[in-house]
Amino acid sequence: MHLEWRAPFDDRALSELHAAAFGGPVGDRPWFAQVSRHSLGWVCASDDTGRLAGFVNVAWDGGAHAFVLDAIVHPRRQRDGIGRQMVALAIERARAAGCEWLHVDFDARLEPFYLDACRFSPTSAGLIDLGAGGRPG
Repeated sequence: MHLEWRAPFDDRALSELHAAAFGGPVGDRPWFAQVSRHSLGWVCASDDTGRLAGFVNVAWDGGAHAFVLDAIVHPRRQRDGIGRQMVALAIERARAAGCEWLHVDFDARLEPFYLDACRFSPTSAGLIDLGAGGRPG
């Protein structure tokens, strides 16, 4: 497995990876333009054939805070340590960029991965689902 920070990637390949990991149809989203414009960086994991097997986006506020988003590993490659390796590289690069904090939100089923394997600390957080019409109280 080859990991690379800010590697060029094909939008279709990431759409296929996203669909395989999260379900749903393969979309036609301009992923590369989006992360290039809005992210500190991203990690691509490619297999021996060069096929995209994993991806982690690292968004940031331009200062002290960075955010792990869209951590994806192809279902056939999950539990191979790829996700942990990608997050470790994201941590290293966020630290090198001068970030002081790296945040992540995750579903409860991913708690062992983020808290144990990747060594994030548990925190309290809040969320408003804007797509479901949520609003502040």
